[in-house]
Amino acid sequence: MKAVIRTRSLPGILLAALLSAFALLAATAPRAAADTSLSTVAAALREKPVYVDPAASGELSAADADALAAKIEDAGKPLFVAVLPADYPTERLFSDLRTATGVTGLYAVRLGDRFDARADSAVLPRTAVQNLVGSVRGENDAARQLDDFTDRALANMGGSAPASWGTSDSGGTSTTALVTTLAVLAAAGAGAYTLVRRNRRRREEEQRAALERLRVVVDEDITAFGEELDRLDFSPGEPGADDAMRADYARALDTYEEAKSLMAAAQRPEDVRGVTKALEDGRFSLASLAARREGRPLPERRPPCFFDPRHGPSVDDAEWTPPGGAPREVPVCAADRTRLADGLDPMVREVETDQGRRPYWDAGPAYGPWAGGYFGGGILPGLLVGTMLGGMMAGPSYASDYGTGDFGGYEGGDVSGGDFDPGDFGDFGGGFGGGGDFGGGGGDFGGGF
Repeated sequence: MKAVIRTRSLPGILLAALLSAFALLAATAPRAAADTSLSTVAAALREKPVYVDPAASGELSAADADALAAKIEDAGKPLFVAVLPADYPTERLFSDLRTATGVTGLYAVRLGDRFDARADSAVLPRTAVQNLVGSVRGENDAARQLDDFTDRALANMGGSAPASWGTSDSGGTSTTALVTTLAVLAAAGAGAYTLVRRNRRRREEEQRAALERLRVVVDEDITAFGEELDRLDFSPGEPGADDAMRADYARALDTYEEAKSLMAAAQRPEDVRGVTKALEDGRFSLASLAARREGRPLPERRPPCFFDPRHGPSVDDAEWTPPGGAPREVPVCAADRTRLADGLDPMVREVETDQGRRPYWDAGPAYGPWAGGYFGGGILPGLLVGTMLGGMMAGPSYASDYGTGDFGGYEGGDVSGGDFDPGDFGDFGGGFGGGGDFGGGGGDFGGGF
């Protein structure tokens, strides 16, 4: 089912704010010191992205928790991390925590040595959460596991940090102050309009940032193809040249100019799909030209090399297993086929991310249109299953966010109170030991495993 991100009306926004304020009032009411109810955890997470229960302090030190929280706050993403005792009740853990916190985001919980996560689908698709959780599940050290999960999540999730982080009052929140806040929120009609405009500007900024990051990669591709044309030792008037060769050569030149023109006109990340599609067409034309000149059979129309489309059309399929994933057949060029057969690593296309250079399939959803132009939407998710980008593309909201629809559909960090889609949330069913336990993988709240 395609995820739908609803634009709430003014009454809906005010109701969400009121519900959130009431939840905060309940969470901050006087309680016993030993109380570790979810409302206590939620109240802490609204003030800071990382909560460590006193009974679980041995799992994650205060210094490590502070460093993790600082990393999340610096990234400005709605990622919430809770470290709870191993025997903490698990029934409806995630759904109740999301309800009590009242903020759209990605929620990660470590209980003893067990770990899992859930997310609003508007922030991170289900399969992407599954991939993230699976990629760190074998790590026993809590600090390392949570740090690795955070790095990978921040590189791929959408949304913005809630405004409440960093605004807590060390003296506590008084009931009078909360009641006053309720009155202000109820009268803040103009504020709702400001919120809508702010969200729109944020989406536009995210869109521009993603396009500029893509522009670097695509410009490299265009330059590489132009260099191939410069190195091509072919003249349409040379002896032996026929009309078919000249047609291949002309198509290659045309696609080069088309790619440059499309990139210059690109306004959104999904516009890049047409650029890389043109480059893929051009490289196939060059491969056909080379076969004609050498008297070889014309090449089969195959997708480009999976590991780096600049390698040109693939010549075969080879088995490849991504770290933490399952084996699958991917299209490969002759050089990478040989490297894999010799037990060597393929020559992988890496791109810049906030966490350094990474393979394009582990660099976030913005690279979906770039890869989609080369491989086509039909086969790409199958090639990428078990990778970060594959998880994104398999999510229900991907097509409208990064593929054929408007970019920037990711939301997150906004206070929603009790106003969220219950279909995104649920409980653990049989608990940690049953079919819906932490071992089953991550996903949308209540979306199954």
